[in-house]
Amino acid sequence: MPAPEHSARAGRALDALRALRLERRASPYAEGSCLISCGNTRVLCTASVEDGVPSWRRGRGEGWMTAEYAMLPRATHTRTSREREKIGGRTQEIQRLIGRSLRAMLDDFKFGEFTIKVDCDVLQADGGTRTASITGASVAVVDAFDWLVGEKKIRLSPVKRRVAAVSVGVIDGEPRLDLDYSEDVRAEVDMNVVMTSEGKYVEVQGTGEHGTFDRSALDRLLGLADGGISTLLRAQEDVLRE
Repeated sequence: MPAPEHSARAGRALDALRALRLERRASPYAEGSCLISCGNTRVLCTASVEDGVPSWRRGRGEGWMTAEYAMLPRATHTRTSREREKIGGRTQEIQRLIGRSLRAMLDDFKFGEFTIKVDCDVLQADGGTRTASITGASVAVVDAFDWLVGEKKIRLSPVKRRVAAVSVGVIDGEPRLDLDYSEDVRAEVDMNVVMTSEGKYVEVQGTGEHGTFDRSALDRLLGLADGGISTLLRAQEDVLRE
């Protein structure tokens, strides 16, 4: 890949992440929590432990993990109505992505009939809310399972790996990492990539928003994502050592 170029996006290199901060245990009541900031995007991720599992899993001695996602009304420039009665299609899609990604942290669900409910609440949105949710929630999930171990409810944490995610895209013909909102709305190609701490992909969602892309562009975007996710995983590791 050529040497990093710089764009007008606040002097940030095209292959650089936005300013990142992970605040572990940001919610004192949740068994696991993390407030993640990626530039101006801020998401509070909590992982709550509940006794019991959904009816379709009862009697197996196995647990479950699920995720919910919501955006506060003034997380954006104009007020967004709360989804009180019916969850919109976009929200459902994001919730499923987060849940699938977090479940990839486990090899199985043989930790007893407990449910880990993950809530990702967007406090401020400036692009990349779903990828930030996955990265922050991964930290919260580690702590929730460690809480179960500490309370002697389970013997060992079932977490085998962490997950992190980032967006990449093509704007004005050039691949860029970690798009903010102003870039995302102009992207010719938009992609979300989720990877494990073992270097394997969980999910790759790529779309030609205003055009098409070839294999060469795909490879460059995945290369950018790999580098960005490596940085996110190191940040998770650092905060979990604290």
